Amino acid sequence: MSEPPTESLDGNVDRRSSWTAPARPPWLAALNDEGKHLDMKTVVPLDKDSLIEAACLNAGLSDFGEDHWRTPFEALCRDIDGPAELTLMGRLMTRSDLLIWLTNRLQIRALLKEHPEIRDQEIESPMFIVGLPRSGTSILFELLSLDPAGGVPETWEAMFPCPPPTAETYDSDPRIARAHKLSTQWNRVVPEFATMHEMGGRIPAECGLIMANSFISDHVASLHQAPEYSSLYYAADMRPAYADHKTILQILQWKNPRQHWLLKAPAHQTHLATLLDTYPDARIIQTHRDPIKCMASTTSLMGCLYYMRSDLPFDSDAFEDIIKGEPTAQRLEFVMSQRKSGVIPKDRMCDSRFQDLMDDPIGCVRNIYDHFEMTLSEDAQTRMTEYLANKPKDKFGVHKYTVDDNELSERAFFRKYQEAYRVPNEI
Repeated sequence: MSEPPTESLDGNVDRRSSWTAPARPPWLAALNDEGKHLDMKTVVPLDKDSLIEAACLNAGLSDFGEDHWRTPFEALCRDIDGPAELTLMGRLMTRSDLLIWLTNRLQIRALLKEHPEIRDQEIESPMFIVGLPRSGTSILFELLSLDPAGGVPETWEAMFPCPPPTAETYDSDPRIARAHKLSTQWNRVVPEFATMHEMGGRIPAECGLIMANSFISDHVASLHQAPEYSSLYYAADMRPAYADHKTILQILQWKNPRQHWLLKAPAHQTHLATLLDTYPDARIIQTHRDPIKCMASTTSLMGCLYYMRSDLPFDSDAFEDIIKGEPTAQRLEFVMSQRKSGVIPKDRMCDSRFQDLMDDPIGCVRNIYDHFEMTLSEDAQTRMTEYLANKPKDKFGVHKYTVDDNELSERAFFRKYQEAYRVPNEI
């Protein structure tokens, strides 16, 4: 049985996917309409030279460090200045993002030159949550983040890692307010997005936001229909992006120590060997949920993300690697083969079914801690129990999306995966 169909507010139905575009808020529709009369490439430039010049001027710096970011950055610039067909608001949001990431690279390089000892920071036994998008990774992330023995990168520090946060000012840092306004801006641009994913300056940040500073990140790919960049990203050597990820964690814990990091990104599931090369003692939790449900929800999520910045219809076929049955099943089975062959050691990975998390969340958490021989303290369990008791269902509204017959027909691709992990059908 499919989800209730989303009602179209303006009749803009994308025939290439099951996603229906909502009406834009009046203020945004007016702004973007005015933008059509401007020479937007001049008013909001997105060419590589303009962006690099502005970042260097803003930071008073010019050394970006190693060059692995340049090729994906330049491909992205070509896409966003052309095929992505960004609106005026889309260009403003995108230029802001790119300047933040470029400035971060400059500041990180300068910081490491001045304090090379940051490289000596040990990242011990980090815990990573991986799995299909929309498979319960976020709620598990929120729940586990309540254990005071761990530490999550909050949105504000992932967005603005320099200067390094300090323990003394961690809760009063002025960057919190700026990050909150920027991250919740997504909800003001597409209010329906609030039903899909909570945003805020103090929300635990996904690793994609951290890795955006390398310009090799699914976070970047998820914001624009950028064909050249996407092709480059999905074929990229991820080692430099993981090296940058580790560097940022070292910076974040330098003056604000964490006992161990709790981290999350669905995209890690595709790069587990590289993740373990970077963090050999990593503890990995793989979430499991009905893939048909996950893909339908992801299609809706991606449609909203692209709609924030462009009127271009969402072409789901262009993203078949992450929202189509056969390639999704192949990725899941690739992880299964890595586990069977020992590329991913048994003691490094724990399974967490979405259904178990819904039925008995504390029991699910306890199973994870037992697998990794960790202690779930009474304090942590109390915090988790109180959080669950006070978390209203559908706090920000109901995320509605459709599941069509074509998506349901792909069930057979997932038989091996669902049988292996006892993943029930939800549709």
